[in-house]
Amino acid sequence: MTTMESLIGLVNRIQRACTVLGDYGGADGNSFSSLWEALPTVAVVGGQSSGKSSVLESIVGRDFLPRGSGIVTRRPLVLQLHKMESGAQEYAEFLHMPRRKFTDFALVRQEIQDETDRVTGKSKQISPIPIHLSIYSSNVVNLTLIDLPGLTKVAVEGQPENIVQEIEAMVRSYVEKPNSIILAISPANQDIATSDAIKLAREVDPTGERTFGVLTKLDLMDKGTNALDVLEGRSYRLQHPWVGIVNRSQADINKNIDMIIARRKEREYFATSPDYGHLANKMGSEYLAKLLSQHLESVIRARIPSITSLINRSIEELESEMDHLGRPIAVDAGAQLYTILELCRAFERIFKEHLDGGRGDRIYHVFDNQLPSALRKLPFDRHLSLQNVRKIVSEADGYQPHLIAPEQGYRRLIEGSLGYFKGPAEASVDAVNFVLKELVRKSIAETQELKRFPTFQAELAAAANEALERFREEGRKTTLRLVDMESSYLTVDFFRRLPQEAEKEKTGSPAPSNVDRYAEGHFRRIASNVSSYIGLVADTLRNTIPKAVVYCQVRQAKQSLLNHFYTQIGKKESKQLSEMLDEDPALMERRQQCAKRLELYKAARDEIDSVSWPN
Repeated sequence: MTTMESLIGLVNRIQRACTVLGDYGGADGNSFSSLWEALPTVAVVGGQSSGKSSVLESIVGRDFLPRGSGIVTRRPLVLQLHKMESGAQEYAEFLHMPRRKFTDFALVRQEIQDETDRVTGKSKQISPIPIHLSIYSSNVVNLTLIDLPGLTKVAVEGQPENIVQEIEAMVRSYVEKPNSIILAISPANQDIATSDAIKLAREVDPTGERTFGVLTKLDLMDKGTNALDVLEGRSYRLQHPWVGIVNRSQADINKNIDMIIARRKEREYFATSPDYGHLANKMGSEYLAKLLSQHLESVIRARIPSITSLINRSIEELESEMDHLGRPIAVDAGAQLYTILELCRAFERIFKEHLDGGRGDRIYHVFDNQLPSALRKLPFDRHLSLQNVRKIVSEADGYQPHLIAPEQGYRRLIEGSLGYFKGPAEASVDAVNFVLKELVRKSIAETQELKRFPTFQAELAAAANEALERFREEGRKTTLRLVDMESSYLTVDFFRRLPQEAEKEKTGSPAPSNVDRYAEGHFRRIASNVSSYIGLVADTLRNTIPKAVVYCQVRQAKQSLLNHFYTQIGKKESKQLSEMLDEDPALMERRQQCAKRLELYKAARDEIDSVSWPN
């Protein structure tokens, strides 16, 4: 195979792979691949009934396109020609029917019509969604051609009023791309100045660098006239030579004249023509195919450095994405267990970073703001009101009033007051538990490795939250135990000092023991003493409750959040581990697509490197 055939065949294979992977450009704008955009394609443009289909069939050497009046091509047809060894059976494949090989090209024509109707319906509507067809034959050159709907000037019955603008916009979306080679088809029996194809080509390619002019129906011109002014570039000059084509006549089509015979008749026409004989070696569909191939070779050769650069950059991006998505999971239990442990470690690392970092301040906020505020709001004023103190002390005395100090009354007042501390203690435990659960949720969401495994992600979250609930319960028991300890033993020295201190403030000497036990001042003094003691206990609990919460909840979450989960994981069978590592189907599909693209790009790079570049 020559260097030219290698180059064009390579581009063809890359384009074919791009279409299989969905990385192709189209007027629908749904999927534009940088690689596809970087590769040159030939867009076939012409007005309705200009002979576009006949030109394509002449290049292919097969009768395979639908025919008729009006708009026949109603969807873009991406036609990829693959040259085979001489003698090999030729066949066609559709992208939407990848497992079927068509050897009967009449069926190819029917499938193009049927596939068009599936999208547009049996009407004259158009669609920008392309049909992809590959033809493998020894009678073709390696080319990618895009047959576009014929340009028109008026809408016919059954078509929307804006059909003219829709077709032009669709065609323009293909031909305005800088890597698009424009094959502008014009009939010779019409004035070239009115050619729709030339008009559009002039707008998108004013210098004519990308435009190849093709003149059809030379044999249908009026007697005594010819198209030499156009073919020789005097009427409208392009940077590339004009090519004249003689298509099969309607009679030949009706008789099913073989395309090989048609090519021979075309050669004979130019060779024997008094008008075009001197141009015979530069006319005809075979010459056009070779001319396009040669131009493609020069374009590809000029763009090989940029294409190679794009391929290398794409490989780097795809490999990075593959690393991000993760490699496929092994089937043996040991590898699965290792993967699970690695996922847990990745989660725990992020969780600890949040706990030790900025997110940990929410726990400090519980101790520094919420707990003191809750302690200040406790209803001690109501509990130690004069009326309630008199009631509790009197009930504690019973039938035998206290003689010196109402000890039982004091104890009941203090125990009743200390019971209020249980609310803030439990609230602190719950608030820290909520913060820890939020950190678990956030850490799971930020652990990229977990995104592959929604099932395991859910199990990990459940295990972590279950552990936090155990820590919460332990924290609740411990903080309530702190409150109960304050109730179980009162600081005696505090109360021994109260009478002496109160009397010293008044007289400077110790107070006598015969205080009126039923006077209002006596009960107020009791309430004040209890309030002072409760304040002392509140200061103590303000310091000890955070210690208990941190020890039972925060410290445990940091050191042993998943310990129980690890124990459970170690007991699971291989099948259970596989179920836990059940990946998100969308992510699996994404990885498969990335792997296929990566394989495509690497194969393309290797093929480019293997081509022998002549000096």
